[in-house]
Amino acid sequence: MTQDALYISRTNADALIPTEVSSEIIQNMPTSSAALRMFKQLPNMSAKQQTLPIAASLPNAYFLNGDTAQKKTTNAEWDKLTLTAEEIAVIIPIPEAVLDDSSYDIWSALKPQIVEAFGIAIDSAVFFGTNKPASYPTAIVPAAIAAGNTVTIGTGSDVADDIIGEGGLMSKVEESGFRVTGFYTDGTMEAKFRSLRDKNNQLLYMPALTSEVPNTLVGRTLVYDEAGGVFDTTKALMIAGDFSKAVYSIRQDLTYKVLDQAIIQNTDGSIAYNLAQQDMVALRCVMRLGVQVANPANRRGKTAKYPFAVLVSETKTQANS
Repeated sequence: MTQDALYISRTNADALIPTEVSSEIIQNMPTSSAALRMFKQLPNMSAKQQTLPIAASLPNAYFLNGDTAQKKTTNAEWDKLTLTAEEIAVIIPIPEAVLDDSSYDIWSALKPQIVEAFGIAIDSAVFFGTNKPASYPTAIVPAAIAAGNTVTIGTGSDVADDIIGEGGLMSKVEESGFRVTGFYTDGTMEAKFRSLRDKNNQLLYMPALTSEVPNTLVGRTLVYDEAGGVFDTTKALMIAGDFSKAVYSIRQDLTYKVLDQAIIQNTDGSIAYNLAQQDMVALRCVMRLGVQVANPANRRGKTAKYPFAVLVSETKTQANS
């Protein structure tokens, strides 16, 4: 007597992924990604690519010398940035026995981990260039360093002077013709901020007391690398800049699919899991978004201008000397 082959079908596994979960994850993504929290969000992309016009040169105006003086001409130029939707994805294999024996909701346990993993992938790419897609702009930290927008910690009288003093981090952005709207920093820097005060003994750093009120430094939003998986402190300790010049657009919201009959391969082509043979299911998570950093023309006139600057460690400076 033969026994019919049994397996966990897609229908059997659908209960793991209620339909409302996708929108819940999307709402939580900005809390896990500093880029999605601080960058300017554009309308969702309707195609793989989207163009964004920026000013390449600005018009000028002139006073006339006398009633019959000739009026001068001027021009203006525009350039365009292209956002290309790139895919972020992960597959999470789960043995059926684990699902059967679990005394808690595995999906609920996975949700925050997925959100965090996607946030780290996005932030690592756009800030430091880790696994950055070729279509994305030069990552913010190396681009700021290339523009000369760096300050070594310890240059000023204290950390506050390094950030807000003359020649400090904020002034590097201002010299490029931009205004600092926020800071993104490694979590270890908080200990250096807590005692910072101005000449009137007023706190410069205000920690968030509720989830609705952000951390602030000199009135600007301050976001930490809370997961600890993004900042490479040998390259940068803090990023300051005009975050309205960094934009993103979503092409495809985070979507999920339960695989139950697939073969999952390693990058070398070898088989990692045969789901049907090994009594497993796998959750496939996919998201697509485009990112760009605008560096529009302004009146400041600095040649190597850039809307971001980075605070670097002494070790970084010594390594480059």
